[in-house]
Amino acid sequence: MKRFALATPESMTIQRSVMLVLSLLVLLFILGMWLMSSLNLRFAQDTMTELRQRQVADTFYANLDRINAHHQRMEQNTLDLARLGELYQRLNLDTGRPPSVELERNLRQILRDFPDANGSAIWLEPGVVGPEALGISAHRDDEGIRINLNRDDVRERNWYQRIRAHLDTQDQQTGRRSFNWSPAYYKSQIDTVVISLSTLMRDDSNRVIGMVSSDWQIDAIINLVSQVDITPGTFAFLLDSQNRNLSSLSRSEDVQGAQQLIEAITALQLQAGEDNRSNRLLGMLERNTPLQQRMLEVAGHQYALLYAATDADMVFGIGVPKAEIDAVLVPMRESNLRIALLIGSILLLLSALILFMVASTLRQLRNLYTDPLTGLPNREKLLVDLRQTRAASLILLNIDDFKQINDFYGHECGDQVICILAGALRQRLLEDALWASSRLYRMPGDEMAIWLPGQLSPTQQQQRLSELERFVQKLSITWAGQDLTLRTSMGMASTRQPDGSLLPSALLLASANIALKQARLSLTSHVIYDPALRARESYEHNLIWANKLKSALEQGRIVPWFQPIMTLANDRIEKFECLVRMLDEQGEPVSPAQFLPVAKKIRLYREITRQMIDQCFRHFADNDYAFSLNLSSEDLLDPELCKDILQRLENSPLAHRVILEILESEGIENYAPVRAFIDQAKALGCRIAIDDFGTGYSNFEHLLRLNVDLIKIDGSLIRQLNDDSNALTLTRGIIHFARELGMQTVAEFVHSPALLQRVRELGIDFAQGAAIGMPMADLQGTIEPQDRSAQR
Repeated sequence: MKRFALATPESMTIQRSVMLVLSLLVLLFILGMWLMSSLNLRFAQDTMTELRQRQVADTFYANLDRINAHHQRMEQNTLDLARLGELYQRLNLDTGRPPSVELERNLRQILRDFPDANGSAIWLEPGVVGPEALGISAHRDDEGIRINLNRDDVRERNWYQRIRAHLDTQDQQTGRRSFNWSPAYYKSQIDTVVISLSTLMRDDSNRVIGMVSSDWQIDAIINLVSQVDITPGTFAFLLDSQNRNLSSLSRSEDVQGAQQLIEAITALQLQAGEDNRSNRLLGMLERNTPLQQRMLEVAGHQYALLYAATDADMVFGIGVPKAEIDAVLVPMRESNLRIALLIGSILLLLSALILFMVASTLRQLRNLYTDPLTGLPNREKLLVDLRQTRAASLILLNIDDFKQINDFYGHECGDQVICILAGALRQRLLEDALWASSRLYRMPGDEMAIWLPGQLSPTQQQQRLSELERFVQKLSITWAGQDLTLRTSMGMASTRQPDGSLLPSALLLASANIALKQARLSLTSHVIYDPALRARESYEHNLIWANKLKSALEQGRIVPWFQPIMTLANDRIEKFECLVRMLDEQGEPVSPAQFLPVAKKIRLYREITRQMIDQCFRHFADNDYAFSLNLSSEDLLDPELCKDILQRLENSPLAHRVILEILESEGIENYAPVRAFIDQAKALGCRIAIDDFGTGYSNFEHLLRLNVDLIKIDGSLIRQLNDDSNALTLTRGIIHFARELGMQTVAEFVHSPALLQRVRELGIDFAQGAAIGMPMADLQGTIEPQDRSAQR
């Protein structure tokens, strides 16, 4: 994901100034150190370098002698094999066993006595110990030493013919036994790579009777080479006669770097420059090939290569990183550093202080003006830019249903969506001439802001919003193999408003935010801010009432008022409906319509419900009246609040007098948790009432699903009972329906004695309204004396 850096002109000027001062100080420090140390450091460095190189050369020769000693042991072992075969041919033992048994036993013993060899073989040509050829080979495996017997005529094999002819010629020219070291090759019989050492066998008449060989396994070769230890980064290699590289690098953890070194060494063709002394005479161990040295550079690193020919026609070499050779100079440099410590410490302290200032400045700029996720300018940078803006427009873009993306796919997916959208929008603004000079900002959450310079007409504003909407909808975003389609809501504000008035640039962000909220509330894709809609005044009104409501909650000015409910069977007041009121600072009641909508928006509705429940329980603790508490659909779908209510009912003796009155039942979509709460409340003795019955389209469904006890018939029907026959017919139907289900009915808004009489005639069980009593703060002020025993 691309990150985009941000730097203001002011911050760039500060950075340049600080970095210039810092560079001058560092230069002064380096110059002073150089003047103080250069007089004695160069001579000491040359001396120490020469000494170190001599130590490396001595170590090289020690390892070369060790490898040559191993070659000699291999040749001696091969010579022993040849003598065994020759002796076997001379004696031609007749022990009654198969002719090869004695030879097998001796071959096994020789291989057992010489662990450096992985395998040995003796090939006797036909007619030597019988009419057929005899080939016996031995090699090591996990189970010990395995013997293989072969009767094929080995003379028919090309490799045998080639080596036999070569060795025979060398023996005749030198008059001595010669040896042949093969290049590394894959031996299928033992499934590994080996280097073989061969020599001929001859009878007493100097006739060739066969050949013997010893195998040196590749792992043993690499083990031998890997024993070189000069510096931590030193490596060793052995080149066979065909320039194949057998190196300790094959065991390096850095496979790619090791391969580069191996290829570079192979490309040097070091074998081509050496005096090939193949088929040497046994015992030639003199160091007659001088040590050669050259520099090798691989991947920016320099290595000193030291190499020389071995006694087996191979090239042994070591590579030492030049940096590690020079490491011996570190103590000397440290001594020089201690001499300059006084001056250096002062300069370093000053440099550290400046570095801290630079780092702090850069960190502040990054944190203040850059979004860490997208690298875009953030909200703070937008506010700074808006203060410098005169004529411009601002678009706020919000991702719809972004919370669902986070909840379902995880926050990592949400971050990816924001980054992809930010990158796509930024690319669009850079490439499309229509958006020339526009700037993109990352706002908090799932919002982006686009600043557009100049004045745009209302038509141009609509075009920009429509074009932006189409562009976002075409974005292709895939997560976990699923395609995600983005939908957005946008709000736009301009310094030139639709009515022609000018909007201060400092208010662009707030106005665009208002337009965005209007778009989301109206379920439209975009809205352009228009002062004629008076949305700003509405927001100011909500802010004022939000502050008033918070103060009222803190100061205990949210109180219950009580409206009496008459039992029409005996004309007594036996229950009350508890209604919420807010008292202003002068103690005057405020209608719920003023503050409840605001409470829902700022999430204080739950606290109001809690305070109402607590105060109502205290008011009715000392009497026998029933009382109803209003619960909205938000309350019923709040698990924490429902739990508190049930716990309060369980711990109170008033539960059997409580009526829970469900408001706004049309907003209930998930019946399961609501029904569960109702069932638990009724189990504790509560009764359930449904409010405003008779409006909407799904009231009957609520009755069946919510298991209510009382139906409160909506006041819009009750008020028209004496004037509207349809209202009367509908009310009669509700009453009949309730009786069939065993429910009681309550008539609301009974405002006159005539209407009270009509309600009584219809057989409604309870009535409330102005004809009976208005909501009051005091129970005693509205209740007539009554026989309380009727309540029991």
